[in-house]
Amino acid sequence: MFRRRSQAESAPPETVAIEAEVRDPEAPKGRPTPKRSEAQANRKTRVTPPKDRKEAARVARQRAREDREAQRTALITGDERSLPARDKGPVRRFCRDFVDSRISVAEFFLPSAVLILIMSIMPSTAIKNLSLLAWLVIIVLIMLDSVRLNLTLKKQLRQRFPDENFKGCTPYALMRSLQVRRLRLPKPQVKRGEKP
Repeated sequence: MFRRRSQAESAPPETVAIEAEVRDPEAPKGRPTPKRSEAQANRKTRVTPPKDRKEAARVARQRAREDREAQRTALITGDERSLPARDKGPVRRFCRDFVDSRISVAEFFLPSAVLILIMSIMPSTAIKNLSLLAWLVIIVLIMLDSVRLNLTLKKQLRQRFPDENFKGCTPYALMRSLQVRRLRLPKPQVKRGEKP
């Protein structure tokens, strides 16, 4: 009455033992077996994760901080090796140089927008109407300049890089042309009027 049940008696009868799936010894593994010397060398060079979770987080934060610092200095100096993925490659470099070598209407949008906003809060109705006209003029000029930039950039890219993929180059160049030249990152490497 007060005795212990054995494990066989306590287990419910509907549980069925699931056999572990056994790998077919004849199936190929997809790679050659490494030599013993190679396996031992790999074992010695393999980085072992820190035993402590806090130490691992600290190491990861330090590594991320170093990567960010390398990217920041690369954006300032134009070093291709440490640039972010969106700025890497000869095609993107040409797009940057092409935009930086010309004067675009879009780069003057922010200063002109501030001026137009100041005009729009003036008490005079004539100045307010002039500010609305200025908005229209600046937007039309930016659109025309962007179309011209798009067409000439694509033509130059087809001539210089016939085998490359140009996906995303036009929006990249247009976004760069909207920025004030001093604030562009990566920093401009060519002067205005200079051929890229």
